Amino acid sequence: MDFIILIIGLAMLIGGAESVVRGSVSLGKKLKISLFAIGVVVIAAGTSLPELANCVRAVVSNHPDIAVGDIVGSNIANIILIMGATTLLYPISGVNQNQINQAIINIIIAFVLIAMSILLIQFNLIFGVLALISLTLIMVYQVKAGSLNFSDVEEQGEYSLLVSGVFIIIGILFLVYGSKYFVSAAVNIATAYGIPESVIGVSLVAFGTSLPELAVGVLSALRKKIDFALGNVLGSNIYNVLGVLGVSSFFGQFSIPPLIASFDLYVMTAVILLIAVFMFAFKRLGRTYGILSLAIYISFIGYLYI
Repeated sequence: MDFIILIIGLAMLIGGAESVVRGSVSLGKKLKISLFAIGVVVIAAGTSLPELANCVRAVVSNHPDIAVGDIVGSNIANIILIMGATTLLYPISGVNQNQINQAIINIIIAFVLIAMSILLIQFNLIFGVLALISLTLIMVYQVKAGSLNFSDVEEQGEYSLLVSGVFIIIGILFLVYGSKYFVSAAVNIATAYGIPESVIGVSLVAFGTSLPELAVGVLSALRKKIDFALGNVLGSNIYNVLGVLGVSSFFGQFSIPPLIASFDLYVMTAVILLIAVFMFAFKRLGRTYGILSLAIYISFIGYLYI
């Protein structure tokens, strides 16, 4: 029964995220935000809502390990699963400095989390305020730095502001209730099989909440709008830490679990460094990166469960 509830919750999360993304893209087009900026600022915010809904509910229900595991696991999946699958379908060439800057921001955030784990600094109200201020500044910078031709954006039909708002509201409702069912089922499954909650968060929950990013990435690759995928992944990782953990910090104090701090956090940092090296050194993300990153992800998941 828990697996059925898990699937229902996951379906609601995906449907809700799709609705939010449709509304968000329409609003982004109305505001005339460039293609890469839409990926970083608008779509990343929409596809990060499953993580936000799951993490807030996990913290409120006194399961913060799932919240942190979800974010770390989701960021890992974004970089090597989603971008791996995307670049296999359609390699990214001509990486620009603005995109490299977003990767650098991801690296800085990863090292901040490592420092917090070593110094035993908790996620609390102060962290939440500083994280949200930082997120706002980064997104304002990205909007100003966006330099791609807005006419390239054709992924979704353009709706009125009212219809866009309806899409977003309906999507948020699905996300909230979907996360309730999903997290509840995940906790029950973890208990029944004796699997630590942090492991469930890093793998199953993280994969489930990363499916919207995966859908956007694959769709972008198939339509050769690859900047959507790269912007979505880099932006989503920023939103996950600063936005999701930042907001979650308002609902309770928690820290990075030892199991995640000793291994998963370093895997996340390593894969972020990997994509940054490819972007900086080769100015492209080709099929070599795709094959390598997917192999790493499969090995990572196998290690967690073996």
